[in-house]
Amino acid sequence: MPQLSIHNTTGKETETMKLPDGLFGEDVNTNVIHQAVVMYQANNRQGNASTKERGAVSGGGKKPFRQKGTGRARAGSNRSPLWHGGGVVFGPHPRDFSYSVPRKVKAAALRESINAKLMAKDLFCIDQFDINYTKTKDFAKWLKNLKLEGKILALFDKAEEKIVRVSRNIPHFNLKRVSDVTAYDVLRNKKLLITKSAFKNLLERIK
Repeated sequence: MPQLSIHNTTGKETETMKLPDGLFGEDVNTNVIHQAVVMYQANNRQGNASTKERGAVSGGGKKPFRQKGTGRARAGSNRSPLWHGGGVVFGPHPRDFSYSVPRKVKAAALRESINAKLMAKDLFCIDQFDINYTKTKDFAKWLKNLKLEGKILALFDKAEEKIVRVSRNIPHFNLKRVSDVTAYDVLRNKKLLITKSAFKNLLERIK
């Protein structure tokens, strides 16, 4: 049965939590992760690229030159796609790229992303967040002492104002509520920092 180590704020292991069989410790299902991540990326696309076809380009009301006798190819408008400054053929237009996958696929992708962090030893769980830092440099030093380097995602049960205040100037530190986190959020960060109570709530989401 896989287990998760629980640490205190100094980094010392205080207890272990038994994880449900069949959810963690097995091979990561990358297929379901791929489905969810592609969906989240598609939903983040703006889709506002736009071009003008020949009917939307201004000008071109007069025939450039007479039909015959010039030796040139016949032309009816100087806004033809063949002309410089003319319309665009099959160009992009504003569209909505978003789509959805089944709710169970989203939950499975989140579960597998957490499993991937657990197997890679990139998941760090603390018993509770009882630190009272008032300066960003002190909080950054605390993260370094815990060997949490690179992009870090911290998960909490609710918005922690004191953590938001001291971490807002750390570019690689991100905060999320457990109720809002997705598989894409987990995978785009190197380390995962989570409290014990938040992890229990996360288990309810991914079962």
